[in-house]
Amino acid sequence: MSDAAAVVAALTRRGQTVATSESLTGGLVGAAITSVPGASAVYVGGVVAYATRLKTALLGVPEDVIDAYSVISPQTATRMAAGVRELTGADWGIATTGVAGPDPQDGHAPGEVWIGLAGPGGETTAQGFRFDGGRDDVRAQTVAAALALLGEALDAKDSLGGVVNGADARLGASSASQDHTEVVS
Repeated sequence: MSDAAAVVAALTRRGQTVATSESLTGGLVGAAITSVPGASAVYVGGVVAYATRLKTALLGVPEDVIDAYSVISPQTATRMAAGVRELTGADWGIATTGVAGPDPQDGHAPGEVWIGLAGPGGETTAQGFRFDGGRDDVRAQTVAAALALLGEALDAKDSLGGVVNGADARLGASSASQDHTEVVS
């Protein structure tokens, strides 16, 4: 069973929904989920916020967060996930932000990715990765990691503190509760 199929099955069993907020993946996470028969019961929609101004205007990421941490950060990823969850009314929000390449962006190397997750209780977490390969490789690995992170959270009895598969690519984890963010390596 694919990660997308496992996510759809787990959400269906729980009677829960998910929405996506994507930057570097440009809708690929949503496309992966909707490729699964029955996804319409659990996928409410998504926002592709490629431009920084859309992260603020549509998803509510504060400009001061972007100014302080950049769009490629756990702080932005968690706020994107929380923003799409709130905007759509979904139980879960998942967000991707990073650099697909080939060029660096704002001092961040190609392959640096942050995936944010917001759960039913409003709790958030982010996981960082450094993926190798070209632009398409980075985007494909990001989709796989996002689905794995969501799948793991669904399997963790509503706890958002687990580690995602692919530990070799991990930069660190960040969990946010209200305005507190802690990054661990």
